[in-house]
Amino acid sequence: MLTDELVDLSRLQFAVTAMYHFLFVPLTLGLAFILVIMEACYVLTGRQVYKDMTQFWGKLFGINFALGVTTGITMEFQFGTNWAYYSHYVGDIFGAPLAIEGLMAFFLESTFIGLFFFGWDRLSRGKHLLVTFLMALGSNLSALWILIANGWMQDPVGSVFSDVTMRMELVDFWAVVFNPTAQAKFVHTVSAGYVTASVFVLAISSYYLLKGRDLDFARRSFRVAAAFGFASACSVIVLGDESGYTVTASQQTKLAAMEGMWQTLPAPAPFTLFALPDDEARQNRYALEIPWVMGLIGTRSLSQEIPGIREIEAQNRERIASGAVAVQALAVLRSREASEQAKAQARIPFEAHKADLGFGLLLQRYTSDYSQVTPDLIAQAARDTIPKVAPMFWSFRLMVLLGFAFFALFGLALYFSLKNSFMQKTWLLRWALWFLPTPWLACELGWFVAEYGRQPWTIYGVLPTHLSVSSLTPASLYGSLGGFVGFYTLLLGVEMYLMIKFARLGPACLGSGRYGASAAPSGALARPVDI
Repeated sequence: MLTDELVDLSRLQFAVTAMYHFLFVPLTLGLAFILVIMEACYVLTGRQVYKDMTQFWGKLFGINFALGVTTGITMEFQFGTNWAYYSHYVGDIFGAPLAIEGLMAFFLESTFIGLFFFGWDRLSRGKHLLVTFLMALGSNLSALWILIANGWMQDPVGSVFSDVTMRMELVDFWAVVFNPTAQAKFVHTVSAGYVTASVFVLAISSYYLLKGRDLDFARRSFRVAAAFGFASACSVIVLGDESGYTVTASQQTKLAAMEGMWQTLPAPAPFTLFALPDDEARQNRYALEIPWVMGLIGTRSLSQEIPGIREIEAQNRERIASGAVAVQALAVLRSREASEQAKAQARIPFEAHKADLGFGLLLQRYTSDYSQVTPDLIAQAARDTIPKVAPMFWSFRLMVLLGFAFFALFGLALYFSLKNSFMQKTWLLRWALWFLPTPWLACELGWFVAEYGRQPWTIYGVLPTHLSVSSLTPASLYGSLGGFVGFYTLLLGVEMYLMIKFARLGPACLGSGRYGASAAPSGALARPVDI
């Protein structure tokens, strides 16, 4: 018997493992390409310091990658253990990008990571640089296929429901691959990873500069991070706008919740800069709005309206009523007792209402007897299609605020790098150092907005979450959840211990004898430094 407790525990377990895993992913995506830049500088200039930079930051990359793989493997198994009906219902489609991702991660990416670490004395400079680039490319292609799969969950294109197999079936693989929602999620997510890695390198380099140690190494690392980070921060903002535009087209409910739009406003809609959303009263208190901005961002026009929550809910009531007809007709088509004539008659309403079948399935949270469906049940199911507004509203705004803070940080870091005066800007170095945790917070907020905003669906408009879970017991979920939290927390502790240990050691951990942790001579930060 499926209960709300079972569904909530299954969701919580997957959310915990996914968000733990994503603590490691962004740094892997971004740091891989920073290594490419550093090694390219080594190949072009022949300066030993750039090779040392590549090897040192590569050591931190390797620690992070190993733990990222460890936490990621269990997630794919959860589709079979905790989400069995989901896997049955959409496995033909969802499984394809996951299989390709497995090939990318465990063959291409892992192979070149091995060559990166053990090929320094066996490969020429150019060949090793190619290996580093292919390692970075493999990491990002691995993310591409995961985000194609997730993008299909947000916008299920290229597929149809078969009443013969009772599953979703793939009809256009390339529509899934080039799904605008998936592509927008990919470029936005990897750009966020680039920002994360840039803040990581910038912060640790700032630590060395503030301590007055390994200055040549630190200032070059700082410059690489500042330039790469500024480009990445610009990309995050621009591609975040593109991601928001695709949400307008494919998930109007999510957009309305993010913006606290309780009713449809005249176009172009204003952007709510600040408000206290009240989910019970269904209104915003103390709202501060900027005219036109939301309409321009969401629709890129002056005349197109963005539907509000009340209007979306009314539309969903109609779709749920229509979907209930499809569910009843499907029951006749699947019945062994029904005559061929009855099935032929049921085929007509089923095909007419098939597009709303997923909305009809929302009613199964309340009843399995569709002859007992009432307007009140339909209204309750429609209310379920609207996620809580306050968490969505504030998570989105904090993520955006951090995005612009990264833009400011990297803009100033790049500006003072070009003026060759960043080493004297101790306030900037401290800002970079204390800002170290924030990109992970921004990434987690982004995933919260994307996944919580999709509820109550696992596949938007197709398969409700409460029908997707396995037939488990709450006790087994409590046990496995506790085990995952304990084990993943241990792994996170190991990651932080190793990262802090080697970051404090700095390039001296390479054992080359060219670096040391002793303090620089007095006044080192005040002296001009050559590029």
